[in-house]
Amino acid sequence: MTTSSPAGALVAAALLAISTPALAHVSFETAQAAPDSTYKGVLGIPHGCDGQPTLKVRIRIPEGVIDARPMPKAGWTLETVRAPYARTYRLHGKPVSEGVTEIVWSGSLEDGHYDEFTFQARITDAFRGGTTVYFPVEQTCANGTEAWTEIPADGQDPHSLKSPAPGVRLVGAASAVRSDTAGPLKVEEAWSRATPPGAKVGGGYLKVTNTGSQSDRLTGGTLPQAGRVEVHSMALDGTVMRMAPVEGGLEIKPGETVELKPGGYHLMFMDLKEPLTPGQVLKGTLVFEKAGAVDVQYPVQPLGAQGAPPAGHSHH
Repeated sequence: MTTSSPAGALVAAALLAISTPALAHVSFETAQAAPDSTYKGVLGIPHGCDGQPTLKVRIRIPEGVIDARPMPKAGWTLETVRAPYARTYRLHGKPVSEGVTEIVWSGSLEDGHYDEFTFQARITDAFRGGTTVYFPVEQTCANGTEAWTEIPADGQDPHSLKSPAPGVRLVGAASAVRSDTAGPLKVEEAWSRATPPGAKVGGGYLKVTNTGSQSDRLTGGTLPQAGRVEVHSMALDGTVMRMAPVEGGLEIKPGETVELKPGGYHLMFMDLKEPLTPGQVLKGTLVFEKAGAVDVQYPVQPLGAQGAPPAGHSHH
């Protein structure tokens, strides 16, 4: 959601890209890793650009992936770009606040040839199991650049993208349960997602379980960083995902667990006063029709994250 108005941001975030998938994407040899682990990325370049040789391969290292170390390649010049991280991480017990954020190999690879480009990096606990971590890639040729940088929007099939960024799916144990309560209602696994600079809307996600004997309704909430918090729905209308406020609030029936997640029901943080950054913890409230207000915390995950953070980011 990158537009400057709430309405524009909703439309931009909701549109599904319906296109024919490219036949030969750049991709990783191993597309899975464990959460909070060291990952060896072997990126395959299967072709050039419209028959022209590849002269440069640039990999962007996403926030939450640290200590990136490229493998030199015979016949190619290797460069790295270092920059501060958005937050401080721990590596071998020591704080780390900056590192390699881009890796660039320069050389020549004929269009009809295949080659691999390798690096090693630490995928931190900023991501949880079930999340896909995307590494945007730019492939520069003599006559232009192939930008493998598309990241699927909420609810979008990544295979529908024309130029998808290669991704690594994190598989492993689920995170520990974190919860807050308001009477018979239990709120679990709240989280949010980082926003680009200038964005005026953000999203909040969580699970609510009603252990009581009467229905209740989630009507909204508060957040210091936002002008207001609304409950929204997302539904497929033909080929377009449309978002709209849930009039009267979201019903939580007795014995029911309702999940607010990307691509479905979710909270909208409207009129943001500042960007949401990875590692930040947003402290706000949820408001229920009968149970009243309950304090909640939203650990902010990196842009494009699909799930709550791992254990260790507890709230009270």
